[in-house]
Amino acid sequence: MTRLGSALFVFGLIALPLASQTVEECRGLKHHGKLPEAQNCFVRLAASSNNYFRAEGLWGLERFQEANDAFRDAAKQFPKNADYRVRWGRLFLERFNKDEARGLFQEALEIDKNNAGAQFGLALVSAQDFGKGAVDLAEKAAGLDPKLVEARELLAYLALEDDNPKRAAEQADLALQISNEALDALAIHAAIDWLTDKADTPPIQNAWMDKILKINPVYGEAYSTAGHFFVINRRYPEGIMFYRKALELNPRLWEARAELGVNLMRLGQEGEARQQLEQCYNANYKSYETVNSLRLLDKYSGFTTFKTDNTIVVLDKKEAELLRPYVESELKRIIATYEKKYQMKLNAPVQVEVYPDHEDFAVRTMGMPGLGALGVTFGHVVAMDSPSGRPPGSFHWASTLWHEMSHVFVLQATDSRVPRWFTEGLAVYEETAAAPDWGDRLDPQAIDAIKTKKLLPVAELDRGFIRPSYPSQVIVSYFQGGKICSFIAEKWGYSKLLDMVHSFAKLETTPEAIKNNLGLSPEEFDKQFFAWLDTQTKTTVDHFEEWRKQIKVISDDLRAKKYDDVIREGNAIRDYYTDYVEPGSVYEFLADAYEAKGDKAAAKKELEKYNEVGGRSPLLVERLAKLQQEAGEPKKAAATLDRLNYIYPEDQELHKQLGDLWLAQDNPQGAIREYRALVALKPLDQATAHYQLASALNKVNRVNEARDEVLLSLEAAPGFKPAQKLLLEISNK
Repeated sequence: MTRLGSALFVFGLIALPLASQTVEECRGLKHHGKLPEAQNCFVRLAASSNNYFRAEGLWGLERFQEANDAFRDAAKQFPKNADYRVRWGRLFLERFNKDEARGLFQEALEIDKNNAGAQFGLALVSAQDFGKGAVDLAEKAAGLDPKLVEARELLAYLALEDDNPKRAAEQADLALQISNEALDALAIHAAIDWLTDKADTPPIQNAWMDKILKINPVYGEAYSTAGHFFVINRRYPEGIMFYRKALELNPRLWEARAELGVNLMRLGQEGEARQQLEQCYNANYKSYETVNSLRLLDKYSGFTTFKTDNTIVVLDKKEAELLRPYVESELKRIIATYEKKYQMKLNAPVQVEVYPDHEDFAVRTMGMPGLGALGVTFGHVVAMDSPSGRPPGSFHWASTLWHEMSHVFVLQATDSRVPRWFTEGLAVYEETAAAPDWGDRLDPQAIDAIKTKKLLPVAELDRGFIRPSYPSQVIVSYFQGGKICSFIAEKWGYSKLLDMVHSFAKLETTPEAIKNNLGLSPEEFDKQFFAWLDTQTKTTVDHFEEWRKQIKVISDDLRAKKYDDVIREGNAIRDYYTDYVEPGSVYEFLADAYEAKGDKAAAKKELEKYNEVGGRSPLLVERLAKLQQEAGEPKKAAATLDRLNYIYPEDQELHKQLGDLWLAQDNPQGAIREYRALVALKPLDQATAHYQLASALNKVNRVNEARDEVLLSLEAAPGFKPAQKLLLEISNK
């Protein structure tokens, strides 16, 4: 007798099998695509006096709140029935409440520690978060119940997410050995074939899908599964195609419709995205992704769009006047540079969306808040944080834009058929290729990974991005991917990176691309790469603990005004970890100590090192510019301040000082840009800001614009004599 039967034995030997059979009958009808018959079956279940059967019937009728109440009653009536809690948890999981689901699965395991369904439920929760534990939990569930088809299907699904089609096929076959009608196992096989098809657009039908449709002619879930895998491989148009096909078979697949809406939104097709998402919402499918995306779409009225021949820049209206000149010109520069480097032209304009609210950017990306990324690319659409959306100095917006634009080119060149490690690694490499002080530094997480041998072999590096096995593995994988590309460019030349792009476009695997372009097996490549990396990082890795202890001592000494000790100790350890430019760096401590002792030249020298390595604190960079001006180095000061425009252009004093420096150095065009930025930031002294802009415009004979600005200056301060004098000068031209 099953656990279900045992728990309900009190209802009678005759009634129990009939009721239990009805549950299976309803599921069987649904499994075979007989949806009207299944609906009638669930109606009968929903009318049952048995709380559990009523819950299952109401769930099948999509009366979710009533089903939840019935499950609660069933759990109260039979507090020792683990299976009721498992099914109740599955309802919560389907209705977007992972926390409640997890709690119910854990309660079920407290009742029955060997409950395979509960273990499988926990695996599903973990899988939704791309957690490493999902595989272990699914394996445990399969071990507890060797006939649990769902566990094998989930293991196949997870393997394909990990880009391991061989293991995915093996697990799908194990599921099919249990049941030759394992629809999701067949769907995995279909997805594998579609993903590896060499055609630009894979055929919508294949032998596996034929088998599925014979079992269930409306099983759109198979196409939806394929859509998921195309999307996580950044093949968004194909993913959208499969979601559409899923809905053709079954228009009530709300999850597929929501995914269709989110992905249309990713490609900038907001009109249809809203239609699809509103259909979901109106059908009571109110997933977080659906609701959040609709809210974001409502916010788009606060954005404005600027178009050129090859760019589309979308900015919040509140900061568009400030950011447009910087973002648009940098985007143009990137496109021109990459067209030469990648030896190709984009086949469509690039759309760059800049979000001052990081959570809006997160919703734009994932449909959910809480995203740690700074930018993301969807084909020819780039979404990213605004510098105003991050604390000053924590975000280099230009470096992020160069990173994301590398993706745009590489994804087009390969038709999105490129391993994640390579496209991310190449983008990281391109950041520092654009400017040596850009890109990310060697951080403590990477140092620890190098020291503890946590770096992955190149053939497995994608795993570090998809399903990390420790908290910082994604960050470490970005670092490793970037270093691999640096190693290849240094040893074999940049052209080999381009050759690898072409190899991936031909659907070569990482081992094949390494072998065919570099003449090494992946194992030999790893050996050479790790030796090269160890040489590069040895000083920092070997001395990291000493550096970490001493940096605290130096900080304490600075607070105690022991400046000589700070200088002695700081110089002793600074070069142990030259990449560290975060708050509380040795460069900052030394500069503070030198300046306290009146040695401005030495302070300037330390801040110049900080600047060259990639320090991003606006306060420290502006401090350096001031020291450079005091030392009679206005050109250096201007270059230093200009660097801040790529980090945090939301600073009024930056634009005023830089505008003055450019004007004094006979760079009126640069001054005009900076004074316009100052005006856009709406300073308290509007009269002076407009006057300075008018002066710069007048210097290049843009007389009409200069007149407009000087009139605005006088509007703010009618008695402002310099503006009056300038207006007279302009009028006499």
